[in-house]
Amino acid sequence: MSEDPPPFVHLRLHSEFSLVDGIVRINEAVSAAREAGMPAVAITDQSNLFGMVKFYRAALAAGVKPIIGGDVWLADDTVEFGYARLTLLCRDRGGYRALSRLLSRAYREGACGDIPVIRREWLQADAGGLLALSGGAQGDIGQALLRGDEATARRYAEEHRRTFGEDGFYLELHRLGRPGDERHLHAAVALAADEDLPVVATNDVRFMRPEDYDAHEVRVCIHQGRTLDDPNRPRHYTEQQYFADAADMAERFSDLPEALETSVRIAERCSVDLELDTNYLPDFPVPEGHTVASFLRAESERGLTQRLEQRGLAEDEDADEVEATYHRRLDHELAVIEQMGFPGYFLIVADFIRWARDNHIPVGPGRGSGAGSLVAYALGITNLDPLRYDLLFERFLNPERVSMPDFDVDFCMERRDEVIEYVSDRYGAEKVSQIATHGTMAARAVVRDVGRVYGHAFGYMDRIAKLIPFEIGMTLDKALEQEEDLRAEYDNDENIRELIDTARSLEGMARNVGKHAGGVVIAPTDLTDFSPLYRDPEEREDAEAWKVATHFDKDDVEAVGLVKFDFLGLRTLTIIDWTVQAVNRILEQRGERALDIDGIPLDDSATFDLLKRCATTAVFQLESRGMKELIKRLQPDSFEDIVALVALFRPGPLQSGMVDDFVERKHGRSAVAGYPTRELHHPDLMPVLQPTYGVILYQEQVQRIAQVLAGYSLGEADLLRRAMGKKKPEEMAKQRAKFLEGAQARGLSEGHATGIFDLMEKFAGYGFNKSHSAAYALLSYQTAWLKCHFPAPFMASVLSSDMDNTDKVVIFLDEARAMGLEVLPPDVNRSDKPFRAVDERTIVYGLGAIKGVGESALDAVLGERDAHGPFGDVFDLCRRVDTGRANRRVLEALCRSGSLDSLVPNRATGMAQIPAALAAAEQVTRDQAAGQTDLFGGPAEAVIAPGGAGEEVAEEPEWPEEERLAAEKATLGLFLTGHPIDRYEHELPYLATDRLQRLASGAGGSGGDGNGGRGRSVTAAGLVVALRVRSTSTGGRLATLTLDDRTGRIEVVLFPEAFSKNRHALEKDALLVVRGTLDYDDFSGGYRITGEEVLDIAQARERAAGRLVIPVSAAHAANGLVPQLRQLLSSHAGDSPVHVDYRHPRARGRVVFGRNWTVTPSDELIKRLEAVVDGRVGVEYPR
Repeated sequence: MSEDPPPFVHLRLHSEFSLVDGIVRINEAVSAAREAGMPAVAITDQSNLFGMVKFYRAALAAGVKPIIGGDVWLADDTVEFGYARLTLLCRDRGGYRALSRLLSRAYREGACGDIPVIRREWLQADAGGLLALSGGAQGDIGQALLRGDEATARRYAEEHRRTFGEDGFYLELHRLGRPGDERHLHAAVALAADEDLPVVATNDVRFMRPEDYDAHEVRVCIHQGRTLDDPNRPRHYTEQQYFADAADMAERFSDLPEALETSVRIAERCSVDLELDTNYLPDFPVPEGHTVASFLRAESERGLTQRLEQRGLAEDEDADEVEATYHRRLDHELAVIEQMGFPGYFLIVADFIRWARDNHIPVGPGRGSGAGSLVAYALGITNLDPLRYDLLFERFLNPERVSMPDFDVDFCMERRDEVIEYVSDRYGAEKVSQIATHGTMAARAVVRDVGRVYGHAFGYMDRIAKLIPFEIGMTLDKALEQEEDLRAEYDNDENIRELIDTARSLEGMARNVGKHAGGVVIAPTDLTDFSPLYRDPEEREDAEAWKVATHFDKDDVEAVGLVKFDFLGLRTLTIIDWTVQAVNRILEQRGERALDIDGIPLDDSATFDLLKRCATTAVFQLESRGMKELIKRLQPDSFEDIVALVALFRPGPLQSGMVDDFVERKHGRSAVAGYPTRELHHPDLMPVLQPTYGVILYQEQVQRIAQVLAGYSLGEADLLRRAMGKKKPEEMAKQRAKFLEGAQARGLSEGHATGIFDLMEKFAGYGFNKSHSAAYALLSYQTAWLKCHFPAPFMASVLSSDMDNTDKVVIFLDEARAMGLEVLPPDVNRSDKPFRAVDERTIVYGLGAIKGVGESALDAVLGERDAHGPFGDVFDLCRRVDTGRANRRVLEALCRSGSLDSLVPNRATGMAQIPAALAAAEQVTRDQAAGQTDLFGGPAEAVIAPGGAGEEVAEEPEWPEEERLAAEKATLGLFLTGHPIDRYEHELPYLATDRLQRLASGAGGSGGDGNGGRGRSVTAAGLVVALRVRSTSTGGRLATLTLDDRTGRIEVVLFPEAFSKNRHALEKDALLVVRGTLDYDDFSGGYRITGEEVLDIAQARERAAGRLVIPVSAAHAANGLVPQLRQLLSSHAGDSPVHVDYRHPRARGRVVFGRNWTVTPSDELIKRLEAVVDGRVGVEYPR
């Protein structure tokens, strides 16, 4: 009978969270340890504890002892890169805190490039509660031994023994098949004997099984940015670094069994007990004589008094009764908050929101369920009266289910960081940080990553990646099931199968670390007592102290007891703030009272008219195509309707029929027969469901129904709502029994109660949080109101908020024009960086939206202009501005965009002047540096003028319109001073049925059917300004394009068959002629064309029997023109006849070429002909 191998515990293991290497998934490691009979296992990720909480939970759940530790880089000036490996293991909670401090300090102060390095003096001063393994051949001792420097090895061994104590430092041994491993092992064993140091064996685990080695190498190459076959890439790993069991390790270390036994003894000494799921709120300072609870009550009552004074009363309301109702609700909420221990949380949030408002930083009205709290409203945390809209406190904070409250607070995008800075100053920088996110290798991304490592061409791997649906939650396995093309490639191509199989083994693993969009934690003590801190290597060195992140993600941060506060940047608040500032500047000039956006009426008929017209581009939450279609159907005429819109526009309601019921009942086309239905009507539900026409739309309504019909408390009703959302059978059975019992006790029959419960259960899955919907509906209404009453300031702010996104700028400028606003072109003497409203109807183009003109260059140009006045010409501009910042590239972009038009005769001349102006400016700079003056003793700069560099710049003929517009498109993203279709103006009557403005309104032509031309065959011509291609449910593809001819726009749809025939012609910015059927689309409320045939301009000319007319003079004809004509015409053969208008001093006539000389009258041919003849080549059509 063979002896059992010595027990063994893995003390060195890199999980997926090491990021640089390691493909061990935490659950796999824990399961493998349990199955191997190991009493414990360590995860020692490289320089981080990113996965620590997940590991701790998983290990305890599996009955395996978790050993917390980390591989770190320790400063070592005796080695090439200046640092060596060391493994630190935590003996107790003190050791965990020490490791947390050391890792944090390494990221904040010890970074060597992107490597966090711990300095030796830091470790020596803060090693309490830690054990250390020497790092094997990669540690400071190991590297000294390998280079034969025994004295340094002994010095380091003694240093570590002093740092970690007599029993706290271990020489680590490996047998991994790496060069030098065996030599290191024997030298280390000898050193251990001489210095009386214990030895321990580890397997430096990076993957679970030997066959995982190849996938691990791919992961390493992804991080290194190298390919697998790169002969110069470092190869640090071997196939031996898998999760070996005790028998494997015993075989490798049969000569050193004590090295295995030591691993178990170390595991026995490491016991970190973490207290999870206990919340630790920071202390909020309160005035003397107050507790936190009493101060919250005092502040809430004071705030409620102010709110009630502002509220006013309706005609049928009694002041005393209203006040009593609000105070009862306030007392109830305060009692719950005090009972649950959260007064400090409310005060902390109210404090930083108050500071933001006091410093004129826009704050949102609320977000999420927090808008249901009257205490929050009284404190100014939210800005929506929860009683007016029947919002429930228990949806936010439920005494029946103890969990932290969670206010998500929206701040102005531009100034959010100022609020976090305030919090950092108030509570201490060492207690405030952001929260980490751990990005994972998603399906498409991991295919591209693996493809790069395998050396595949970009086009090859991009083609495969695009076969994977771009959907949330998509996996490679799902994609292989759903996508036939991907499955065929996988089955038939060995290279693709290898690529996808490797990608599957890495899919979902942690790939990088980032920061949560808005999450901030505030700790009661130093943050490192809870989590190490991570600083992004890309972060600037002088960044604010709080711009670090916990190692843990948001879930793990909360698990260790830290309280998360969400500081979210919302662009809409910035837009509203900029608009109000611009409006108030205009109002101040008129001597009118300033606008208070919080004081606008919520029943403005003009605003609702705007909404009903679906003119909601740039209106918060209401601007998407689908939302516009819903608005068209719903026709909102009250604030409650906007609240409903936000809740209805989601897949569940849209697909369930809820939207149809709501719309039909609102417009009276379907009677509200009962609450909730005729069969299930109960009079007590009328006040609950009347605002939504009997439809159960909001989660709060589910709670109210349970309260009214079954006697639930609102806290119990919140548990019911959650159970219905999660659909857990056991919990639902309990809730059904409770509801039926309560309802029957109140007089409902079992069948009636069951029917209502079933209906609640059905709609609970679709129901939306009314608190969130109402808060965001307020922002929707405010933006709609501003767009309606102050269109230019609003659209200027909208444009400025998205200046870096050219596609958005184009959309918003189109909207501004559709609104009848005047948009003045960019001008260095008139424009600012952002778009600016001159008055309610005029916008000046912002220079910040010009491509190729950076912020630094604009600061130089605008700073000089504002300080010393407008520029006289290009030479004056170059003399006065730092041309190192506003260089030639910048000046050319300004000229091409038209921003220098006020300084130059035309753009062609402006472009010609720029080199001379720059040279002249440089000469002045040199002269000034040399102390030169002009002939009259004045400064050298006085000589600068056009031609001042020694040459006169002649005026150039202006660019052709086509070139001018192309330059605008390149720099602005749109055509500002013209339209490419202008040059075809005289041809359009022959190519198209009518102009697009008339077609889009259903007018034009003779439909003769009395229905606005529906179903009429038309031909439309225009520029493609938008193009979308999508897959249909049957697997085909259809295209939707928008044509623009300067008079208007119309949408064209090409269904799969037409798309397949015409797809070659579809291209953004192409001029197309489309033949199809004009129809009215009831869903969108507008006319559109169902396309059948798509032609380019040359094909359309041929189809319309256009003939090419070439002007030729006798002088040109005698000068070798005929051979050139022959060559050009023969190379553009087609079906259109060619006519020549021949001019002679004594006669003129038209020559008609024969059928052998017919051509395709393309723009290219016309352009080339005009280069050789002396006139304009035209196209004529039969009359």
